[in-house]
Amino acid sequence: MDEDVLTTLKILIIGESGVGKSSLLLRFTDDTFDPELAATIGVDFKVKTISVDGNKAKLAIWDTAGQEPFRTLTPSYYRGAQGVILVYDVTRRDTFVKLDNWLNELETYCTRNDIVKMLVGNKIDKENREVDRNEGLKFARKHSMLFIEASAKTCDGVQCAFEELVEKIIQTPGLWESESQNRGVKLSNKEEGYGGGGACGGYCSML
Repeated sequence: MDEDVLTTLKILIIGESGVGKSSLLLRFTDDTFDPELAATIGVDFKVKTISVDGNKAKLAIWDTAGQEPFRTLTPSYYRGAQGVILVYDVTRRDTFVKLDNWLNELETYCTRNDIVKMLVGNKIDKENREVDRNEGLKFARKHSMLFIEASAKTCDGVQCAFEELVEKIIQTPGLWESESQNRGVKLSNKEEGYGGGGACGGYCSML
């Protein structure tokens, strides 16, 4: 493992089929966008190292298929995850309505009760919006999630979504320290707490 990497984190991306989970992942890891991207079959997996507040974290990001036939993968997929990104499509209300199902699944299979959750309303570049930003924010607050709207197509909010998630995980030592404590890691001495705003210019909404 890289000497200067603080920790390796397992991040999940979940949500209905077609909401743009794979597009968000590709935009974040490779900075590319493919409008013809095929539906994920099973699980896609990518690794990316990012630096947040002077701490490097290696992210192992798991992107699953939203379709029912692949649900048999679910239990092992959730095991040990420290962060999860729930994605819905702001132009399809049905994908927003079904977020409750995904949260239930997360609670059923997730092995940690302090997992950090980020809600992402994707496809804000489109005009035919069906879910208002305030609805997303309200849902996120109700379920103690971070929240941001994004567009994998224009890149808007994508980097921020992952960075905010990782920052929150790093600020929740119980989530990752057990994996790292034997290596004598030290956090950078940036002031504790939240509210740096970071690269987001403060437009990520916190609880």
